[in-house]
Amino acid sequence: MHNPGTATPERFPAQERLAAGAQYIGGRLTKGTSGRTHAVVDPATGEEVYVYELAGPADVDAAVAAARAAFPGWAGATPGERSDALHRFAAVLSERAEDFARAESLQCGKPLKLTREFDVPGTIDNTAFFAGAARHLQGQSAGEYSGDHTSYVRREPIGVVGSIAPWNYPLQMAAWKILPAIAAGNTIVLKPAELTPLTSLLFARAATDAGIPDGVVNIVTGTGREAGEHLVGHPDVAMTSFTGSTAVGKRVAEIATATVKRLHLELGGKAPFLVFDDADLEAAVHGAVAGALINTGQDCTAATRAYVQRPLYDAFVERTAALMETVRLGDPFAPGTDLGPLISHVQRDRVAAFVDRARGYARVVTGGEAPQGELKDGAYYRPTLVTDAAQDSEIVQSEIFGPVLVVLPFDGDDEGIALANDTPYGLAASAWSRDVYRAGRATREIRAGCVWINDHIPIISEMPHGGYRASGFGKDMSAYSFEEYTQIKHVMYDNTAVARKDWHRTIFGDR
Repeated sequence: MHNPGTATPERFPAQERLAAGAQYIGGRLTKGTSGRTHAVVDPATGEEVYVYELAGPADVDAAVAAARAAFPGWAGATPGERSDALHRFAAVLSERAEDFARAESLQCGKPLKLTREFDVPGTIDNTAFFAGAARHLQGQSAGEYSGDHTSYVRREPIGVVGSIAPWNYPLQMAAWKILPAIAAGNTIVLKPAELTPLTSLLFARAATDAGIPDGVVNIVTGTGREAGEHLVGHPDVAMTSFTGSTAVGKRVAEIATATVKRLHLELGGKAPFLVFDDADLEAAVHGAVAGALINTGQDCTAATRAYVQRPLYDAFVERTAALMETVRLGDPFAPGTDLGPLISHVQRDRVAAFVDRARGYARVVTGGEAPQGELKDGAYYRPTLVTDAAQDSEIVQSEIFGPVLVVLPFDGDDEGIALANDTPYGLAASAWSRDVYRAGRATREIRAGCVWINDHIPIISEMPHGGYRASGFGKDMSAYSFEEYTQIKHVMYDNTAVARKDWHRTIFGDR
């Protein structure tokens, strides 16, 4: 590490584990070779907490080589052996849970209560799930589908996976990329966002400490343009998995296509929050505030567009604004903090610009500003509620990625569902109603990879996560993710124990 930064041991207890550098290649921490450094900044204070040497193409090449060398042995391990290693991995993560929670809060600005109760337990649960799922990589049962020939299907790992994870959920995204890949027998090189590498590095080190062989999990921490593009285009990388914006996802797809890689994309979102007139108003209000402000709104599945049927509209706006105004911004490590800063001042300014432009065509009911006083040095922005915007306006259609909720009215059910679908994205949505038939219609007709009923945001390891349309394709989590990280082989053999020549004669005649 070029400079230890300013984080106290209390805020960053695992700092010493990362003293050797921010690249994890072949089971060892090393320094990057790009010749440039980068700082992890605490977004709550603006202070540098970890300065490291960025990865360059040579580091990517070394990580891919390590993954390629480890692949035959790891792919050849039995499902039981991989399962046992992942169970040990889950145990190591549990022992270090507090270290992970504090590192995640420090680099992201998330309230510590969120990382302790959501990010870290969810990651441990995901690891435990894939420890079990590793034993259930099944092909198709054997059968005689063509005369005396027997056919069956093998499910096999793909090879070296090159993954790129975003900065909003660094620990969970590392887990979502790494776990299904290695449970299926692949090896992996992960590039975390350069803003938030700490927990990805700790995650890889925990994998080694749990007995997962060197080279199975590798981390390269560099810029997207240099390290990321080199990883996606690398000829020895068989698959690319990317989570991030739709715009960058298009670039990733363009590069991956040149080498005909398997591709998995989890991209942007603009989740609708559809409230019918028979909904429990108080439940919907609390769900909207929680769904819009989770992770300071930096979530592709966050509730961003609330469509409320007209009889409930005015009350919903009034009560949602009042509840937002009770949300406590503050130090992520303080017990009473509900909402931390955005990831950076750049992101805070981007969010503020969206809201400032909207003032020309919509009404900002509450929020719409950065707090002053003791929080002025951090990347904070107040929870913001916007109304009276047109459906085709920027603030309704574009992904803001901040603590901003837009509320619009609708009349009939057909209109509400049409408005919910009126976006290029299709990652997640929710519908609020006490009528099972109304709710059922919403689940059928809203075009999104996940539709919650009378809730918004929860996820579980056993169920898939992934989108439609501009939100990408492929699934994270659950057994469905194995479809992304395995390939199918048809095996067929003649079971008569004699050489068969009939079909040869059909083609070549008697020879």
